[in-house]
Amino acid sequence: MKTARILLVFALAAGLAACGGSSTLLDEDGYDDQGAVDDSAQSSGAGDDAFQQGSAFDDGAMRGEALDNRVVYFAFDKADIKPEYVPILEAHGEYLANNSGTRLRLEGHGDERGSREYNIGLGERRAQAVRQVLLINGAAAIQLSTVSYGEERPAVLGSDEEAWSLNRRVELVYAE
Repeated sequence: MKTARILLVFALAAGLAACGGSSTLLDEDGYDDQGAVDDSAQSSGAGDDAFQQGSAFDDGAMRGEALDNRVVYFAFDKADIKPEYVPILEAHGEYLANNSGTRLRLEGHGDERGSREYNIGLGERRAQAVRQVLLINGAAAIQLSTVSYGEERPAVLGSDEEAWSLNRRVELVYAE
């Protein structure tokens, strides 16, 4: 069952990525970037009190750790969910399914490369990919909203690979 869910997630993500069209943004070697993730940037901090009130996952330390992760990072010019983020999004989807009054805003972002218009679209595709995984895992559509900031709200200032890799993200922002 879990394998089927994971395969469905990847199929949906691939479908969403295919809808986004192709891009010519590649690094100097012609490859897309896989970028390192800085663990200190994993939580946006927004809405931290939503999980402090208790949830259906309080009994599992692993679920608690997954719920503390509120940022999903992406490869360069991609909207595919990386496999390491699937368990995190599954936990958030299940949390939302068990807490129907909870709302979640998915904020899509891109790095500074590419046009503003392109990055707004890419941020939206990333937010929609995260939304699909959450819906598959029990979240209700009414609980979720998406917004794309493109390159306009960088997490880190800079024009190097480290900064860019931290700016290619979707932030999960809980509201009561």
